[in-house]
Amino acid sequence: MPHDDGSTVDVLLRLLDDGVPVPSYAHPGDAGADLVTTVDVEIPPQGRVTVPTGVAIALPDGYAAFVHPRSGLAAKHGVTIVNAPGTVDAGYRGEIKVTLLNTDVSEPVRLSRGDRVAQLVIQRVERARFLQAEVLPGSHRGDGGFGSSGGWAAARA
Repeated sequence: MPHDDGSTVDVLLRLLDDGVPVPSYAHPGDAGADLVTTVDVEIPPQGRVTVPTGVAIALPDGYAAFVHPRSGLAAKHGVTIVNAPGTVDAGYRGEIKVTLLNTDVSEPVRLSRGDRVAQLVIQRVERARFLQAEVLPGSHRGDGGFGSSGGWAAARA
């Protein structure tokens, strides 16, 4: 349940591996709590591997957890998450697993049990009611899609 200040939500947690820590925030004000791998693993160049975290959670209705890449792994080793951010729905009770991708073309990346591999961000989410319409109201962007704001296309011109 959210606390009176609205900034904290209680999340029930089950550790599936006694050797892993409870997810925690490295610094006050951090958005993501660290998740670790429970296994030693080598990710080949341009390869991917799914690692277990030893953690299962029960989120309250109206919340979701998002598994984000760690910037340190990305900057130092080129490791990211394939489906970033991964979504953990409120109804999911299984182990949180993370599919890591080594973007390097020549060097494997080795991770050891207990290494931080991802960040878990808990957010309040709204449910939408989708209403069919014959015509959508206008907007500044209109139906412009990828590259319509000129950033990438303008850089190539």
